[in-house]
Amino acid sequence: MLSAILSLTWMPEIRGYIIVVISVTVLMGSTYLILGTNVGARLGFLIAVTALAGWMMSMAIIWAVYGIGLKGKEPTWHPGEPITIVRDGALLDRAEVVEAPINLDGLTPVAAAEKVSKELVANGWKVLGESDPRRGQAVASADEIIQIEAKEFAAGEYVAVAVYDKGGERYPKIGESIDFIAFKHKPRYAIVEIAPLIEQRAEPGRAPARATIDTAQPHRYVVMIRDLGAKRRPAFLIGFGSGIIFFMMAWLLHRREALLNKNLALKSSVA
Repeated sequence: MLSAILSLTWMPEIRGYIIVVISVTVLMGSTYLILGTNVGARLGFLIAVTALAGWMMSMAIIWAVYGIGLKGKEPTWHPGEPITIVRDGALLDRAEVVEAPINLDGLTPVAAAEKVSKELVANGWKVLGESDPRRGQAVASADEIIQIEAKEFAAGEYVAVAVYDKGGERYPKIGESIDFIAFKHKPRYAIVEIAPLIEQRAEPGRAPARATIDTAQPHRYVVMIRDLGAKRRPAFLIGFGSGIIFFMMAWLLHRREALLNKNLALKSSVA
């Protein structure tokens, strides 16, 4: 019969439900059966539920500490507001990236990009190095915005030449280095500088030409804001709920033992 039930393949979701039900029944039911035959049905149920809740609480604490197991939303980059793609470096102030407009009158696109880079650094933006993993994450998110959401360029038509990072400081801190109570964060922003490439002619039998930046076109700037996500939220919720059940069941066991000892003492005194 069990083989016939598990042979369900035309509806995988039904097979999954059946496997989970059987697994839970065997795991919890066998434990409760052993406890029930030794200490009684009611006391065995209390002990089984208490043990299960305690195990789930311990597991959830480990999940929350190491960021493993059942995880929530991962941290991601989102398009910035009010403007995401700035097509002229002189207009970065409208995206609230710099405080004042940048004067680029009479400058070539290359000179304008250099001046914009200096102005960003002067306004507190930090240039991320090529080996910084944060750079790769920001570029990947900018690619999705450029290619899929805005359809500004297609893959291979541009290159990310620089990534700027600002904000994200944690607080409150004790001194400068002790931050184990820093549960709050300031908003974190990133700017990915995009340079268009010269269109290369593909010839059969020849290797693709090296990508060359088009110096006649201005650079674009993709402004993004960091969403910290909720990676550990499911673990905290499971741990909190399991903890409540565990302590409530432990209190019931303690209360039952206290009543039992009281009744035994009363019986012995009467005898």
